[in-house]
This record gives sequence, structure tokens and C-alpha cells, in this order.
Amino acid sequence: MIKTCDEVIVAGGGLAGSEAAWQLAERGVRVLLYEMRPRRMTPAHETNLLAELVCSNSLGGEKTTTPAGILKAELSRMDSLIMECAFKARVPAGNALAVDRTVFARLVDGAVSGHPNIRVIREELTAIPREPAIIATGPLTSEAMAAAIAGLTGEGFLYFYDAVAPIVDISTVDMSKAFRANRYGTEGDYINCPMNEEEYKVFWQELVSAETAPRHEFEEEQTKHFEGCLPIEVIAKRGEQTLLYGPLRPVGFRAACGGSEPCAVVQLRQDNTEKTLYNMVGFQTNLKWGEQERVFRLIPALSKAEFVRKGVMHRNLFVCAPAVLDEKLRFRGHDALYIAGQASGVEGYMESTATGLAAALFAYAGIAGLPDFSFPRETALGSLINYLQTAMPKSFQPMNVNLGIFPKLSCRKLWKRTERCEAYAARSAEAMEQFIINNKPLFQKRS
Repeated sequence: MIKTCDEVIVAGGGLAGSEAAWQLAERGVRVLLYEMRPRRMTPAHETNLLAELVCSNSLGGEKTTTPAGILKAELSRMDSLIMECAFKARVPAGNALAVDRTVFARLVDGAVSGHPNIRVIREELTAIPREPAIIATGPLTSEAMAAAIAGLTGEGFLYFYDAVAPIVDISTVDMSKAFRANRYGTEGDYINCPMNEEEYKVFWQELVSAETAPRHEFEEEQTKHFEGCLPIEVIAKRGEQTLLYGPLRPVGFRAACGGSEPCAVVQLRQDNTEKTLYNMVGFQTNLKWGEQERVFRLIPALSKAEFVRKGVMHRNLFVCAPAVLDEKLRFRGHDALYIAGQASGVEGYMESTATGLAAALFAYAGIAGLPDFSFPRETALGSLINYLQTAMPKSFQPMNVNLGIFPKLSCRKLWKRTERCEAYAARSAEAMEQFIINNKPLFQKRS
């Protein structure tokens, strides 16, 4: 039975912190949610809203024919606030779940700030809070908190650099040189900007020779990029053809291009509900702002484009999870000090959300005196947490949800990726349903 004096501190109001605070509050636990913005901003955030998205407005694949879709289905089944708000704020993006950033953040902010069991405190935490607590300060953790966690773990922080893509005013895109279509379809949600071979070669040459922005004070001398979010110029420098097998791959557009396939295609994805702003898909960058305009306007459809937000690069921090965390996302040696979000060693919006939900349930079980539990390995969430435990510490890097971390299927080999995903999804759904049935007290709301 929960005592009225029970109170949990959640440090950080991003996706993980907001989800964690909400899940605890819905179960009758009082929460103190600390968020340092707007008193202290980060290099990437622009508002004081909780759950502000900074890298992309896409939350990844929605269908359960993708690993990301499997994770979303699990989160929805566990009544995730982030998923609920995402569906309400969604914008067209083909098979992906993309949102209007502002609408989404306002929905989360309103729900969390208005919850009777949550008190939002707009202050920076500079020391490890008393337990029980969930640290969800994110990859842009302040210097003081980063130092505090480094002292706590004895391992310090690892780090990588993350980059943000530019956003363009769609009214300034030359639609006579672009077309609207989803890959392998004649109609769709993306605006596609093709290039012929000569145009692409000029673009590539200028991209690899363009000047990058100097690093800021909060950045280290050595840069270490996460492979899943490389700056476009870093990918380009790996070879002239590399982009054509990555963010500029032209396959799937023959029908939209009169039967011929372009050399390269730059995709723009809707970024707000008014359909006025579009994100350059895969164009995370650290080029100087003037260089971004010069180089990206070499794309024919963007020759006169106005960039309402330039790309920026910032440092992202994370702990070496297999060395410092236990199977309940707790710091080793602590009974009720948890970590969630990208700083825990996962990569991606929904993965961060999932660890926030998981940390909240682990904390709640401790407070309410419920039996110990673990998420089934057959689920995406269970597989993510298992990865954090079993990865090699010396080479540890943040991980997205993917089929490689799931337990292998026992059925016959499925050659098509969509078939394999559907089989993993069916097994995940069954395991999650049984997990919820077996842990009914864990999912009883008391708000």
C-alpha cells in the first residue's frame, strides 16, 4: 500500500522524465519533476516546454513490420502518455509516426504540469537527488549534473555528438523541380527533390569541402559520432556513392519520375500541422550556417529555399550501462536511484520514452512493496534493457531497438524482413499481454 508521504524526484523534463513522472503520478505517487529550462537552456532546445523534440519530428516507424513499431505497440499497451500525445499531434509521414513539435510538446507539458500528483520545479539540479529518484536529465545534461553522475559511477561519462537537420519554409521550395510521393508510390506525404548525376556530383563535391562550425565550450576536443545520427557531411566524406545508399537513395521513385530513376533524391518531411515547415530527412549537419544555405541550395528544388532553422551539432552524453547499471536501470549499489532516457545508453525518442516508463514501474514496485519483476525478453523493451546489461563495456554505444537484440525466433527461417518483424511483433504482443496479466497490481491506476 502506498504511503501518503511517498515522493519520487524525477530530474529532467524530456520524453523519459515526462513519461516517468506521469506513470508514477497515475499510480498515486507524488512526484517532484525538476526541469532547468528556461532558467538554463541547452545548446539545442529553443523553448521551456516539457518533452521538446530537438533532432527530428519523426518518432520512427509505426507499423509492427518494423522494430520501432513493435516498441510503440508495447508502449501504447502500457498506456504511455508520450504515445497518446504523439497520436494527437501527428502529421502525415507515410509509415512513420511524425508529429507537430509544438503541438506535441504543449500536450505533454499540459498533461504533466496539470497532474495533481506532479509538481514541476523550474530549477537546475546540480547534485544527485535523494532516493527514490529517477535521473532523466538527458544527453544534454548540465556540467554540474554530469560531474555528479560521473562521481557517482566512478566510470565518468562516455559521449557522442548528435546533429540536428535544417527545416525549410515549404512555400520557398520550387515544386516544379520536386514531387510529392512516398517511396514505391505515386502519391504520398514526402516532398522529394531529385538530382541528376551532374547535379549530384556538384552537390557532393561542395558538401565534402564545406566549412564546419567550430565546437563550443561544452564540447570535447575529440568527436565521436553515433552511427545512427551522423552529420550528412561525415557520411559524404566516406565516398561519392555513400549518400546514394543512405539518405539520398533514389530507389522507389520510377513511377513518380515517368519511369526513370533519378540519381539522388532529397526527401522533405512535414514538420508542423499547418504544412508550412518541412524537415530535410537525414540532413543532420554541423556545417556553418552560411555554408548550409550555399550547399543545400545546390539541390535544384531548394535553390531559393528559406531555412527557418539551421542544422546544429551538440554533445550527447550517456553512461556505460553494462558497467554501472543493474537490470532495473538502477545505479549499482543503490536501492532506489534510477536512470532513464538517452543518458541510460539507449538511442531514439521512443527508446528514451520506454526507459522512462520502465524506470517508473521499477520505482513504483519498490514503493508499493510489489514483487520484483523484469520485462519479458520477447518484448522490445525487455530486449533493450537486456542489451544495456549484456553489451561489452569497452565498446558500448547507444542502441536503437532492432531485431538483432531480440531473442531469436524458434520457427522456420523467414526471409522477408517484414515477415520476420510480424513474427517478432506477434510474440512480443503475447508476452506483453501475459506480463500485464501476471502483474495486475503494477498497472492499477490510483490517481
